[in-house]
Amino acid sequence: MRRKLGSILESHPCRSYLCNLRNLWMIAWLAMVTPISRAASAEENLRPPAVPLVASNPYLSIWSEVDRLTDDVTRHWTGRPHSLSSLIRIDGRAYRLMGIRPAGVPALPQVGLRVTPTRSIYDFDNSHVHVTLTFLTPSLPDDLDVLARPVTYLSWQVRSVDGAEHRVALLGSASGELAVHSPDQQVEWAGQVMGKLTALRIGSLDQPVLIRAGDDTRIDWGYAYLAAPTAEATAAMGAETALLGAFAEQGKLPERDDARMPRAVRDELPTLALAFNLGSVGAAPIERHLMIAYDELYSIKYFGRKLRPYWRRSGAEPADLLQAAERDYPQLVGRCVEFDRELTADLAKSGGPRYAQIAALAYRQCLAGMGLAADDKGQPLLFTKENTSNGDIATVDVIFPMEPMLVLLSPTLAKASLVSVLDYSASKHWKFPNAPHDLGTYPIVGGRDDGGEGMPVEESGNMLILCDAIAHAEGNPDFVARWWPQLTQWAAYLEQYGLDPENQLCTDDFMGHLAHNANLSVKAILGLAAYGDLCRMRGDLQTAEKYARLAKDDAKHWVRVASDGDHYRLAFDKPGTWSQKYNLAWDRILGLNMFPPEVARQEVAYYKKMAQRFGVPLDSRTRLTKTDWCLWSATLTENQADFDAMVSPIYDYLNQTTARQPLCDSYITDDFKSQGMHARPVVGGIFIKLLAEPELWKKWAGRDRAKVGPWAELPTPPKVTEVIPTSQHQPQIWRYTFKKPAGNWTRPNFDAGDWKEGPGGFGTRGTPNAVVGTVWSTDDIWLRREVTMPQRETHNLQLLVYHDEGVEIYVNGILAGSAPGFENSYQPMDILRAGRAELKAGAKVTLAVHCHQTEGGQGVDVGLVDVEESAGADR
Repeated sequence: MRRKLGSILESHPCRSYLCNLRNLWMIAWLAMVTPISRAASAEENLRPPAVPLVASNPYLSIWSEVDRLTDDVTRHWTGRPHSLSSLIRIDGRAYRLMGIRPAGVPALPQVGLRVTPTRSIYDFDNSHVHVTLTFLTPSLPDDLDVLARPVTYLSWQVRSVDGAEHRVALLGSASGELAVHSPDQQVEWAGQVMGKLTALRIGSLDQPVLIRAGDDTRIDWGYAYLAAPTAEATAAMGAETALLGAFAEQGKLPERDDARMPRAVRDELPTLALAFNLGSVGAAPIERHLMIAYDELYSIKYFGRKLRPYWRRSGAEPADLLQAAERDYPQLVGRCVEFDRELTADLAKSGGPRYAQIAALAYRQCLAGMGLAADDKGQPLLFTKENTSNGDIATVDVIFPMEPMLVLLSPTLAKASLVSVLDYSASKHWKFPNAPHDLGTYPIVGGRDDGGEGMPVEESGNMLILCDAIAHAEGNPDFVARWWPQLTQWAAYLEQYGLDPENQLCTDDFMGHLAHNANLSVKAILGLAAYGDLCRMRGDLQTAEKYARLAKDDAKHWVRVASDGDHYRLAFDKPGTWSQKYNLAWDRILGLNMFPPEVARQEVAYYKKMAQRFGVPLDSRTRLTKTDWCLWSATLTENQADFDAMVSPIYDYLNQTTARQPLCDSYITDDFKSQGMHARPVVGGIFIKLLAEPELWKKWAGRDRAKVGPWAELPTPPKVTEVIPTSQHQPQIWRYTFKKPAGNWTRPNFDAGDWKEGPGGFGTRGTPNAVVGTVWSTDDIWLRREVTMPQRETHNLQLLVYHDEGVEIYVNGILAGSAPGFENSYQPMDILRAGRAELKAGAKVTLAVHCHQTEGGQGVDVGLVDVEESAGADR
């Protein structure tokens, strides 16, 4: 499909006037803020390690990892190409503005880059024409409906700078890479008119909704969209080389769309493209824009229930999303400009210009590390993803460092990030006295009924402190009323086990287990104080006094046993050691005042002694640091010079590092080449400095007027009926081999006579929840089993799978499902469309399975079940 409706621009008698009116409005806004932005960065301008371009959630998260936008393809946060391209033709000659293709087309010189909280702004100039290319994601914290939209605006502003007029045309494109996990997956595409918009979409053929879970994953269900006003754009879909080549050579897109589909993304890279003919451009800037959006269809599997993205909660469809986004565009530009200006000014006033630039870079990354869904009552549920650190969902010690940004700017989202943890903790599934660590692997929330990763003191303290922080932000403790028994239980746990923690993990689990952890003890003490503070706000003064006194006494004991002369120890029993006591930040922020001010002063003075070229190490065991924790420790300072001494080395690392990735939250403090965990939402913790200033906290939190709650109760798990049994309850016989078989091993007619035969499941004993009938300890195993489907019809046939690690499952040689990583419990998995067609009632079918292991325990088992979703709540 090619939309040749751009001619309306010339034929409509009012069109030129309306376009110019809108352009003048835009120019007025940009002219108003540009001097402010430049003045704020006149001293220096941060060179981001990576620039956020499209940043909405863990799936729609596209970055530029180079200095110039034309030096590489744009990439998903995982590093895989998610290609966006832009070309400009000036007086018949083509230039690249974004991307590396076409190879023979030169880049228009890039002369500037600025990153604000909601925008990334590139400037290009060749002495004839100046182009400003802006990526705007309107993540406005006081407007949940707008923030929830998975939409980024890409706009061009073009003007002549040499006194002459120039003929200009523009192109913007998005590839099918946005809609697949790997380029061997097939996609299909289509176009449609949505009111006054032309919209193009592309998505995978199989649409494996919410099947793929894990860390290094990209979405392969739902549809990517490219849209623009029909009156301004022409559209085409097809091979990237054909689309970009035609525009570069002829100034227009191909007349016909490529109809060769479905096909793999790696097969001539199927691409969506929009082109704009600006005509003659003089000194007055002309603006055009398009929208990049993604419809996930469903965003989270929540205890067996598929949850819609929040923007879809009332039945909205992509046409509603895009038309609303287009309608709101002019006023959203103004609102985002003002939000960026005011927030950046407050950050600079509080912590200086370097701090402000780091925080601006962190803002969209934080939000893009989470998914926002709607529960059964349409209430917001916010789920963090542990990007680059195993892919867990709703991890409490990821929520904790992230939360300062949300407690500051959107208490509504802060609450939405805790509800799932609180509800699960209150359910019959969680049988432990402490708070859980996480709820599953993104995007699947299933709980950790076996206790999961053990950080009992860490997570219990985290939850109590955060609940108190939300109460401070809102001026009342009403939010926690529903889960008060859980908070009381966690306080009792910390009372018994928090002061001198046993050998266990804390949030810095990469450092291993540690007993008598002094910083963890600080968290427990402040957790008790926070619970007492909540009791006070609830009017229970007797209990409040008890816990305030208990926490105060514990703090006195802590000072005595942790002291190591001019600083405080890493662990009570380890003299000569030290660690950052970043948890102390909440003592001042929440007005708890449990520790003498001298503790923070001594610690800050010692951190300055221990600082390396690029920051303060985490503790005496390592040169590694955490960006978020360093900012928390910097909040302990009492003057700008000390704050700068801790923050400037972080700025220098970001400005110089060769690790071109989204903002790192871990790196080696004496090695600018080092890299670590990145693209994680924990960088929201960088905003903690503003929480330490009550007037700023009150100002920003007070703008959140969203009316949310009550939230739906935890869904009842679906009814699962066995169709083809696994070995979970009775061993099932499989043929298996540890040697890679011939290529047709998944097909029914394959001769597996030389394979061994044994009972399932397969794996190593001691792997959590694994059923081991046959030991498998090699890297790979291949399995085959012939089964007969029952004659009865099923409601919702799914695979039932235990896998540690990655698994591929075939039915009669056709891929039926796959998943990376591990799932240490038997979980239903949707069956891909083609595989499902083979599973007819009464049919004889061959199940074939490949499982690959890299480290740790391992196991695999597969069956089929009928899954019926329940409408009730799990009490």
